This record gives sequence, C-alpha cells and structure tokens, in this order.
Amino acid sequence: MNNMDKKFIVTIGREFGTGGRQIATELAKQLGVQLYDRQLLEPIREKYNLTQEEIDHIKATKPSFWYENVSADLYKDEEFLVRSLAHKESCVILGRTGFHIFREEPNAFKVFLMADRAFRRDKVARRLNINEGTADALLDKVDEARENFTKTFSGKTRYDARNYDLVLNITGLEPAEVARFIAECVRRKIGQ
Repeated sequence: MNNMDKKFIVTIGREFGTGGRQIATELAKQLGVQLYDRQLLEPIREKYNLTQEEIDHIKATKPSFWYENVSADLYKDEEFLVRSLAHKESCVILGRTGFHIFREEPNAFKVFLMADRAFRRDKVARRLNINEGTADALLDKVDEARENFTKTFSGKTRYDARNYDLVLNITGLEPAEVARFIAECVRRKIGQ
C-alpha cells in the first residue's frame, strides 16, 4: 500500500535509452502502486486485432488520412483506459502522453526523463547488443516516432519543460536513485 492519503498519478515521459521503464518500475515499487505501460494496450490489441508491432507502427507513422483515423481511434481507446485506471487507484503511468491526459489533474505529478546522447546510445547498444551506429539510428527513429505521436495527439512537443513538474537529466545516475528522488518529490507535492 502507498503511504499517501490522497489518490495520485505519476506520469513518466522519457527519451529512448534513458531506462525509463526500469525507473518507472522501481518508482511504482517505492510508492506501493501499480505501474501501467504497454500492458494497457492488450484490450486495444484484441479490439482491433493488431499486434504490438502494428500498433507501434501506426502510432509512429506521421498522420495520413488512413493512419490518422486509425491512430485517433487507438488514442481515444488508450486515453479512456488510462483515465479509467487512474480514476480507480494511485498509479505510475509510463508514456501514453500521460502529461497531456492528466494536465488538469491536481494530484498528477508529471515527469520527463532525458539523458546525454552518448549515455543513451551506450545503454541501448549494450541492452540490444548492437553497435553504436545502429544504436544512434535507433535513438533517432524511436525519439522521432514518440515526438510525432505526442504532437499529433497533444498538439505539444514532449520536450517543453512546462508540460512537467519535474524534468531530469539522468545521465550517469542509477535507476533506483532516480526513482527515490522522484518518489520524494511526489511525496512532498502530493503526499502527507
């Protein structure tokens, strides 16, 4: 159980290669709440009979007539699921344009994780066992896809610090210490 009296939502946006999933997992554990990320999409995958790769491709593609309609439907369903879960319980939400979905929620704490390119490239190369050039190209591809998705559905850039309560450059930091810092910030803003 979490030790805060109020229901709260922590959203985490991140650049690819920051270790955001690991940090979000640790943060949820420290706060005693559920983490929601890609598993949210299971009902959507079933509804549209799509694989995770197909959903990722649709979300990453710059809008065209067909993709715009499909993406809009996917986004609406995803937003509904995220809001429903957050309405029921305190949670950590990784990605999903959470900063935008909960922009007017007083008990939402919105975080964006970034890191120096070399740190991200090295982390991705080691995790995926690929060379640095391939990792660099993958950083560009995934960051561009996430930015396109964010701009399409929020009308904002995910790099605008005004979207968040906390923006952290986590270069050289361990996931557990980043999670501890975020948890303390959440407790100070929302808890007690």
